[in-house]
Amino acid sequence: MQWIPIETVEQLDTILAASFNKPQVIFKHSTTCSISKMALSRFERAQAPETIDFNYLDLLNYRDISAAIAEKFQVHHESPQVILLKNGACVYDESHYGIMMDEIVEQAGV
Repeated sequence: MQWIPIETVEQLDTILAASFNKPQVIFKHSTTCSISKMALSRFERAQAPETIDFNYLDLLNYRDISAAIAEKFQVHHESPQVILLKNGACVYDESHYGIMMDEIVEQAGV
């Protein structure tokens, strides 16, 4: 899986714009949380389609970006959390044990 790191709030506009051409996933990860580590590991073991971009946010180092994501995409903050953007809107979000690649692929319609 090829992760695209999110390190600036401005990248959120780029991700949103890209969602009109290709579904965008944002994975919010807490590096100190065992559930988050398990979700990341399970996520990375799954077959990631090339038809979706996967963006990664280190929640502990970029808390301000996490808050901006919640506000910009109108989702409740959780960790770990996956957010799927398509055609400029959040079409799916899930957290904790509900994070599954096959569900993301189904929701993305790819």
